[in-house]
Amino acid sequence: MKILIADDDDSFRESLKFMVAALGHEPVEAADGASAWEQFRSAKPLIVVSDWMMPGLDGLALCRKIREGFRGDYTYFILLTGMMTTRKDFLGAMEAGVDDFLTKPPDAETFRARLRVAERILSLTGRISRLESFLPICVYCRRIRREDGGYEALDAYLSKRSRLEFSHGICPACMAQHHPEEA
Repeated sequence: MKILIADDDDSFRESLKFMVAALGHEPVEAADGASAWEQFRSAKPLIVVSDWMMPGLDGLALCRKIREGFRGDYTYFILLTGMMTTRKDFLGAMEAGVDDFLTKPPDAETFRARLRVAERILSLTGRISRLESFLPICVYCRRIRREDGGYEALDAYLSKRSRLEFSHGICPACMAQHHPEEA
């Protein structure tokens, strides 16, 4: 799994990179928030481990940008801090979309445990996404069951929940079956 490590401290970033690789993951590095955003967009990591304080775009701003500007698989975000944070800081970070915190420097066992938690969460969110992608459709009339238990036409259901627009026509096989005089 790709894990983005964003930290402006070269030696600390190298240490985390080593731990990530030793755990069998693929580390992707960034020395500041702006390059982390670019790496995130190109590498599409599922986990981001970011320092809170970085030049330019800090860890919270990076997290907000990921949460607001990217649609795809869920990204688990671990925020690193050099000191214990206040309750207000903690709550603000959670509001920004941070999933977990680690105090710098994390020991290898704690880091490994936090990555395992991230993997479990990502596995569950992936499973939910797959389950939500199933459409409960009647095998006979091809209408779809709504959340309220009622049924509606496939095109109406999809139009309400997406940007899809439909144009209707008749395929040659149906034309021959239902309107043989015009086929």
